[in-house]
Amino acid sequence: MIISRVIPVLLLRDKGLVKTVKFKESTYVGDPINAVRIFNEKEVDELIFLDIDASRKNENPPFELIKNIASECFMPLCFGGGINSIEHIREIIKCGVEKISINSYAVKEPSFIKKTADIFGSSTIVVSIDVKKNIFGKYSIYINGGKDNTGKDPVEFARLAEQMGAGELLVNSIDMDGTMQGYDIQLIQRISGSISIPLIALGGAGSVEHMKQTVNDGGASAVAAGSFFVFHGKRRAVLISYPAIKEIKSIFDN
Repeated sequence: MIISRVIPVLLLRDKGLVKTVKFKESTYVGDPINAVRIFNEKEVDELIFLDIDASRKNENPPFELIKNIASECFMPLCFGGGINSIEHIREIIKCGVEKISINSYAVKEPSFIKKTADIFGSSTIVVSIDVKKNIFGKYSIYINGGKDNTGKDPVEFARLAEQMGAGELLVNSIDMDGTMQGYDIQLIQRISGSISIPLIALGGAGSVEHMKQTVNDGGASAVAAGSFFVFHGKRRAVLISYPAIKEIKSIFDN
């Protein structure tokens, strides 16, 4: 049996790690290098780092920090945030990063997905989609750190991203972000059922059962989480953790 990947997502703000709730209420959770060292010891499948302010502030990716993170990271590493040029991607790969997550600019300029996939290969390009549901239940893609509603339908855009050459999609529910109440299974189902490339579900994980449900019922190829790996207990004390390999196998075996 193929075991689904279980991926920690770490959010960067001002070169520190934070965790948000519904893309707001930012809480400092530590130093990125220390977090990488802990996840190394726990033999994590892979890591995703996202700079959550870069696109909104129109800033370049923090290349020196990325280089330091990659030099400490023993597992495959994906980086996203503020990427809007071929040169950005080239520099980040030089830093030692294997995958690139493109968010806002992919939505603004879908042809950029094809351009990057043609140059670096589809396996390098992860298109990240931040989705929010309105009071009428309609889903829409948000960009610039969840600030701006594009009005675009996430299913239609997911199909377009696949056509343009994306190797994977990272689908994040703004409504469930940081709540630890479970993934938006309906959203994951809709998108996974309309594409053939892997989908990584993000937003809402609070237990391993949530992960199992989004793979089995939602059709996700992999599950990612933030709060689940950095908070402990009802008071959300900061404590980095990761399920043992045996526990991960048991999640998807049953």
